[in-house]
Amino acid sequence: MAASIKDVAKEAGVSIATVSRVLNDVDVVNEETKKKVQEAIKKLGYRPNIVARSLKTQKSRTIGIIIPDISNQFYPEIVRGAEDVANIYNYNIILCNTDLDIDKEMEYLRVLKEKMVDGALYMSNSLEPAVIDLIKNLELPVVLVETTDKANTFPSVTINNDKAAFDATKYLIDRGNKKIAYIGTHEDAVHASAFRFSGYKNALKEHGLELDERLCYFGGLKADDGYEGINTILSSKDVELDAVFCASDELAMGAINALREKGIKVPDDVDVMGFNDIYSASIFYPKLTTVVQPMYDMGSVGMRMLIKLINGAELVQHHFVLNHQIIERDSCKK
Repeated sequence: MAASIKDVAKEAGVSIATVSRVLNDVDVVNEETKKKVQEAIKKLGYRPNIVARSLKTQKSRTIGIIIPDISNQFYPEIVRGAEDVANIYNYNIILCNTDLDIDKEMEYLRVLKEKMVDGALYMSNSLEPAVIDLIKNLELPVVLVETTDKANTFPSVTINNDKAAFDATKYLIDRGNKKIAYIGTHEDAVHASAFRFSGYKNALKEHGLELDERLCYFGGLKADDGYEGINTILSSKDVELDAVFCASDELAMGAINALREKGIKVPDDVDVMGFNDIYSASIFYPKLTTVVQPMYDMGSVGMRMLIKLINGAELVQHHFVLNHQIIERDSCKK
């Protein structure tokens, strides 16, 4: 039979109330008594009843993390950063994968509320008004990671996607490229990657290059979309390209495969720039030149913000914009 709080109290020679204070980290217990209780807990293998504790304290020490696509290498690294911080502060994690489905996002938010989580880290490809309204109605502390809502309602951790895409496109222009294709999300999408098209356009404009709509392909962020993007762009009559800026590394890999099938060499004939710096970017052939997002840091900063929110601490900064950089590898001419 599992040990009870009464067993712990008896083993430590203290009252049940004292054991409860130690479990809840109440400062009134002196260090010697706290040590006795902790030793008794360890000896008996006692684990508190989380459900009962939650009902009493209205805190479950559990945090939900909602991600849009668990198969995307970008998100597990964010989750790892978030989980490492959660462990430091003794919070458990419930991970929810939405498969890019807005209905699943909303259902998971309701489920997390029913499970009495203390808050949620939210990564989304939608952030539609209905989702924002639901979060408000549920009164669930939320920190957005990788994206922001248009009204900046919720605290967030991102990079400057517009500037990062501008820098990536400028990198391609500085290497003498003038016919630069874009494969990624349209700027009207409610997602962080939508800002990347804006940065691409701004870089072309600032450097006196006209936007050629035939060189732009809008879709998802998967390798299949990159493959389809290249085939669609090159199917246009008399189209020429000497570089491709992709809004994700997976897109870049798909684009390179399509170019390779057509006998177009990367980077000898066409430069290809990725975005995110997922693990595969450094082992794919050719190794991707790409924009680095600090994925681990985004998760850890977001979790620290969320834990502060949960505990009623004031956030010094509501919107963190972390630094990006370009890492040079082999998919662009040096």
